[in-house]
Amino acid sequence: MRIAAIGDVHFGTDSAGLLRPELLELAGRADALLLAGDLTNHGTLDEARVVAAEFTDLGLPVVAVLGNHDYHSDAEGDIAAMLCDHGITVLEGTAVTFDIDGRTLGIAGTKGFGGGYEGKCAGIFGERLMREFAGHTADLAASLGSALAELSTDVTLALTHYSPVTDTLVGEPPELYPFLGSYLLGKAIDEFGADLALHGHAHAGSEHGKTPGGVPVRNVAQPVIHAACRVYELVPAAT
Repeated sequence: MRIAAIGDVHFGTDSAGLLRPELLELAGRADALLLAGDLTNHGTLDEARVVAAEFTDLGLPVVAVLGNHDYHSDAEGDIAAMLCDHGITVLEGTAVTFDIDGRTLGIAGTKGFGGGYEGKCAGIFGERLMREFAGHTADLAASLGSALAELSTDVTLALTHYSPVTDTLVGEPPELYPFLGSYLLGKAIDEFGADLALHGHAHAGSEHGKTPGGVPVRNVAQPVIHAACRVYELVPAAT
């Protein structure tokens, strides 16, 4: 099964057509396309219209999570609805299953959030704002775990915007790690299982990593992969 992925395209109102020619040829190279958030620059509906037009009608399933930029104008609900209206599945603590050539593909997704990594992370303690910050991460990681637990598919993917591991943050200043992801996302992935985890957000990070439990992780932020998408081939387990 071939999975195409891209994140952090940061489309503005003048971005129409930037990726479309390559995307229109993707159906012959991939079975599904995953979008790892930060699809817009400032989270406006005008930008989202450009995104929706760019990624619609590609001849394969398109699944997305939103990123922090997509939340900037407090229009994330309308953005998600607009993408759904164009046939793009948007996940937030939810999962979706597709039947592809007689095999099932399950995708669980969430935006995720920051907080840091084990031993160097925020805790749900202290001032209300700190409790809310750390609690938001815990809630979204729990929702990812619940979504993964729903899936029993030949191939299972975890899709987030924030990173579940530090491996794919290498290249970023270490001081930024707490704002780039959380170990709780990786813990959920390891607990409930996935064949591949995909994320964006870390523009100066690295493409390849893995969770402590050995699940491959790929940072597909466009500034990292320098392409319209990256295609990964996964072999379903024999039945």
